[in-house]
Amino acid sequence: MKYLPVLFVFLLPTLAFAQDTPNPPMEGFNMDASDPRAIEIADQVMANMGGRAAWDQVRHLSWTLFGEDHVWDKWTGRFRWQGDSTVVLMNIHTMEGHAFTNGNEIVDADEYLASAHRDWINAGYWLMMPYKLKDSGVTLGYKGEELMANGEEAYVLTLRFDGVGVTPNNGYDVYVGKEKNLVQQWSFYANADADEPNFTGTWEGYKSYDGILLADTRTDVEDESNIRTITNLGVYPDLPDSVFEDPNWMDLASLEEYGTH
Repeated sequence: MKYLPVLFVFLLPTLAFAQDTPNPPMEGFNMDASDPRAIEIADQVMANMGGRAAWDQVRHLSWTLFGEDHVWDKWTGRFRWQGDSTVVLMNIHTMEGHAFTNGNEIVDADEYLASAHRDWINAGYWLMMPYKLKDSGVTLGYKGEELMANGEEAYVLTLRFDGVGVTPNNGYDVYVGKEKNLVQQWSFYANADADEPNFTGTWEGYKSYDGILLADTRTDVEDESNIRTITNLGVYPDLPDSVFEDPNWMDLASLEEYGTH
């Protein structure tokens, strides 16, 4: 599985939702064009992942994927990115921030900020996609029932997008296992109108992190030796400001004392 671009743009978190709606859509979700059965299944996925309230209460997350580190303050947009000898400290909502190499500030950092922001979108989607099924610009379709690579039956949702992100032609088939009601497989289409996906991979290794579920393993179904493992997974109610201010390289394992791993 290659590191492919995805469409999603994560919106500012909204902490006050209608109390009588367990999983309301984000503003701009295409409710009218989405399939009612697909919406029902997406809501069940959210419930089985811990529920919308638990997801909204999560503040900080950390993860390492494709050799790059991420720490995100989900409430304020503060973001720490680390790759090679580079550290980027920014706010993904304002796109303001600074970049450093070996602790020394890079004078013209715009390219680094844009790159870190793109990686936040891409790597974040690989981690959090099941929580984003009713995001802005999404139209949910229902493809029916199919067998997954593991032989189990699944409901298949289609995700198509309109007017959001940097790759608006992308599409996904999302396989929700009938037994577990969790996302267990996905297929990525660089062009949503294509007959065949660019790749299909599994979602495995679900664990509980402070009331929510996250899966840490992605395996290419065409090449089972091609496994992506998400490491340094953590959920934290509080982190020191230094996480988003210190320009020196930080070992994300040092954050374990602050949350659930």
